[in-house]
Amino acid sequence: MSLIQAIVLGAIQGLTEFLPISSSGHLAIAHWLFGWSFDSVSTDKAFDAATHLGTLVAATAYFRTDIGRLVAGFFRTVRTRKAEDQYERFAWYLVVASIPGALFGLLGESFIEEKLGAPWLIAVMLAIGGGLLWFADAKGRKEKGIEEVRLRDAGVMGLAQAVALSPGVSRSGVTMTAGLAMGLDRETAARFSFLMLVPIAAGAGLYKVAKLVASGLPAGSAPLFIAGVVTSAVTGFVAIWGLLRFLKTRSFLPFVIYRFVLAAVILAVIVSGLRPATA
Repeated sequence: MSLIQAIVLGAIQGLTEFLPISSSGHLAIAHWLFGWSFDSVSTDKAFDAATHLGTLVAATAYFRTDIGRLVAGFFRTVRTRKAEDQYERFAWYLVVASIPGALFGLLGESFIEEKLGAPWLIAVMLAIGGGLLWFADAKGRKEKGIEEVRLRDAGVMGLAQAVALSPGVSRSGVTMTAGLAMGLDRETAARFSFLMLVPIAAGAGLYKVAKLVASGLPAGSAPLFIAGVVTSAVTGFVAIWGLLRFLKTRSFLPFVIYRFVLAAVILAVIVSGLRPATA
């Protein structure tokens, strides 16, 4: 893999992690379609995991004030055993929302990596997820702001986040879909989805980094990993800022259309014989 390829993959991760179009699906398709890879599949997966740390940095930087208040609120509730203000409640909402994804990720890691990354399946998940997002955006009440998010909303979005472990579904897409279905407005669904990323990405990132350190990086690959992480962080920050501004006045329809088009392109490439149906 070249430095330019590492930068492009980092940018893909940064943008698609926060837009509702599936970062893991895009990275898998990039490896499959263009042949951008290291010498082993395990190193490719390690690189993809490293770029996820970049998006964690982006979310932490963008929501640094909110995160600081949530952490302080969490420790206040531990001390007082009461959750009285918005940030104290939200801290526990995020804990609840993180549990399903963490459990599914730990218990199903090998199955996810071995069975759910086929390009044809990614195309199917892109199309199904796009249809669900379109339906929820069109039919959802979109009347609840960030102050009106409740434990039930967080629980449903957390369960949805667990489904997103399959490439092509989109973690942000499926959690925003669930939020819209629960009556959240578009900006609130996106904002809560982004905050949900922080604990789950922090836990998964530390786990992946520990495995990476134990196995070691291939010789000469460190600059490529660094370039991917930095690019992911910068583009991720821009994606958060841009999407929250966009959703103040627009719907999710452009992302729905994009998902359908990309799914059709992937299937057309497979049917034409240009690339195999499996990676």
